[in-house]
Amino acid sequence: MALTIAGSDPSGGAGIQADLKTFAALGGYGCAVLTGLTAQSTTGVTRVHPVPADMVRAQLDTLFADVAVDAIKIGMTTDAAVARAVAAALRDLRAAGRAPFVVLDPVMVATSGDRLLAPDAEAVLRDELLPLADLVTPNLPEAAVLLGADPARDGGEAADQARALRALGTGFALVKGGHLDSAESVDHLAGPGLGPDGVVALVAPRIPTRNTHGTGCTLSSACAVLRPAHDGWEPAVRAAKEYLTGALRAADALVVGGTGTAPGPWQGHGPVNHAHTTHPLTDRPTS
Repeated sequence: MALTIAGSDPSGGAGIQADLKTFAALGGYGCAVLTGLTAQSTTGVTRVHPVPADMVRAQLDTLFADVAVDAIKIGMTTDAAVARAVAAALRDLRAAGRAPFVVLDPVMVATSGDRLLAPDAEAVLRDELLPLADLVTPNLPEAAVLLGADPARDGGEAADQARALRALGTGFALVKGGHLDSAESVDHLAGPGLGPDGVVALVAPRIPTRNTHGTGCTLSSACAVLRPAHDGWEPAVRAAKEYLTGALRAADALVVGGTGTAPGPWQGHGPVNHAHTTHPLTDRPTS
């Protein structure tokens, strides 16, 4: 039983839609608590409407009173009040003797470099939510914001930042290397008992596709739903990364975006193919 606490993406490639697709593809039953509505397509986000913090808390309390959740993925928290409400609900859950695995995907910086959270919300995420997470999965810009540092420029710096994130209170930290200019996609996982210096490099081929919308959501939700079935975070993250690589490799078989009435060439990024393990598509449709 896996829960996503995140925002909605009407295009279906990211947010709770991507999380629920990932849970289902990997054999999990998915629940969802909504933190915000977005007006969004494959070309970007035009508006965000936060769900009031008391409604987020009501969703969580009502769900936890009835459903036993094994793993939780936290995505977009929209504002400080929502982030604080999620943290309070998790603390109460632990106080009641229930401790599901928690994965925090700190949605803070867009691919464009734009900041997605106000500074007060970033502080709550770093100081209250991150210490409650068993695994945090930032990209390079997000890791830099959490640490108050410059983005890592190479694998060595990414490994250092993964170790530094653990000092903020999380159990494991996965710094994703997708922004690095390298022939392979290399993520760095830091945690107790990993490698001679507490970090392992997870290497996968870099898939040449522009259809990368929702990769962060997909990877973090895969980590969450796979953790109860694996003996430790390293094998769960490796399996999640393998699933994402397959979803990227099959992404071009989908045609999502670029079919509207906007003039000019398509400038968007389509979604990964979450269903590649159960409904493989090998060729683009011809009509």
